[in-house]
Amino acid sequence: MYNIQTLNKISAIGTDIFDKSKYAIADAPENPDAIMVRSAKMHDMTFGSNLLCIARAGAGVNNIPVERCAEEGICVFNTPGANANAVKELAICALLLASRKITEAAAWAASLKGTPDAPKTVEGGKAKFAGPEIKGKTLGIIGLGAIGGQIANAAVALGMKVIGYDPYLSVGAALHLNPKVTVVAELNDIYKESDYITIHMPYTPQTKNTIDAEQIAMMKDGVRLINLARGELINSQAVVDAIAAGKVAKYVTDFADDIVLGVDDIIVLPHLGASTPESEDNCAIMAAEEIIDYIENGNIKNSVNLPNASMNAVGTKVCVIHKNVPTTIASITSAVGNEGINIENMVNASKKEYAYTMLDVVGDVPASVEEKINAIDGVIRVRVIK
Repeated sequence: MYNIQTLNKISAIGTDIFDKSKYAIADAPENPDAIMVRSAKMHDMTFGSNLLCIARAGAGVNNIPVERCAEEGICVFNTPGANANAVKELAICALLLASRKITEAAAWAASLKGTPDAPKTVEGGKAKFAGPEIKGKTLGIIGLGAIGGQIANAAVALGMKVIGYDPYLSVGAALHLNPKVTVVAELNDIYKESDYITIHMPYTPQTKNTIDAEQIAMMKDGVRLINLARGELINSQAVVDAIAAGKVAKYVTDFADDIVLGVDDIIVLPHLGASTPESEDNCAIMAAEEIIDYIENGNIKNSVNLPNASMNAVGTKVCVIHKNVPTTIASITSAVGNEGINIENMVNASKKEYAYTMLDVVGDVPASVEEKINAIDGVIRVRVIK
């Protein structure tokens, strides 16, 4: 029986996927084999020896000690694309909120409750809430992955000119883009040419303040900015200063900090990107499927700290997480072959300093072979799956 711990409320449609004859789901099991998490902070947690993997029901993994997990042989998954449609819809909403002064108009209308001739006053005051249409304007998208690509296609359908930047654009993602989307080679082109800019990239130390005072200075006067990705990607103080100077017309973000709260022409929302029942269901289903495939088959898909790898084995699988250094694979295969065990197939993949090797072998693998593989310099974890 495998114990699955849930650190947050996970949609039942996801946890129901687990075969209850094999898996037990609980909030606080002793030494769990896997953890499902949404936003709970895990950096101060100590992980038990049984823990094989952590699945984040969402895209961002800032709440998980990803590097430490790799060092301990714990695979960390996320669920890319599961909430893409939900974020896309919020981004389209943000485009309109950035243009039409909708929130300000609604708040002003609500403030007139109980006043004489409120309907007439509301109708007469609409002129001060005028704003531009998005049709015909240029939308710059930083990041054309699962979310950014959907936003690009939706914006084209709404009549916008769309330009995008993504130095890691995959062939698959590119094929799903509307042909009218222009992919630019330089990030500065986004800053210089766009009327609206929305950012959809992961937060890392390298991407912190991707939009700062220097970048804002390149932009058109009256540019409108949207950040539904991570708060740290845009320098809040730089945006506030640019709004005060008239450079930025509007900023819509769902990351609150004390700098942006209560500032005119800044709309701050709760982090609503994935807050739809459909999105939560999709993330929970994908997270559960990732855990099951890894525990039962050793296959890795959508890992953020280990390489993706899969194998359809006919015999017993020997799965080894190890450092990506020379001679390790040879040492692993020798440890198996020296015991007279035949290797039918092998898969190896690497990701930065970590690697994952899967062997499909004939017959049983004695504990002594596991011990020999574990003793190899650079080996982090060994599992034998029958």
